[in-house]
Amino acid sequence: QVQFVESGGGLVQPGGSLRLSCAASGSIFTIRSLGWYRQAPGKQREVVARLAMDGNTYYTDSVLGRFTISRDNAKNTVYLQMNSLKPEDTAVYYCKCDIPPGSWGQGTQVTVSS
Repeated sequence: QVQFVESGGGLVQPGGSLRLSCAASGSIFTIRSLGWYRQAPGKQREVVARLAMDGNTYYTDSVLGRFTISRDNAKNTVYLQMNSLKPEDTAVYYCKCDIPPGSWGQGTQVTVSS
């Protein structure tokens, strides 16, 4: 079971940028698909971006063109680069294995506010 520890969240103004990191406890080569998710207050978790083993990516429409998911295999780390942040991006962000199914970690808080 590969576990992730999320970091990099914080408070930013609209239009700002953050890079979230997800450090893996095991080799990410075992992962066929992983995703960044977020949960805003009063809402269920939703997928933000997915990265498959073959390099294919998926982004939810609301972040398309602003967010980029990537990995650094040597560092066993997955990233979410977040640009042009909007107040509606405010949420707790999680990194989770989709295939094989993984568990939820603690997440990292992202707050976008002026």
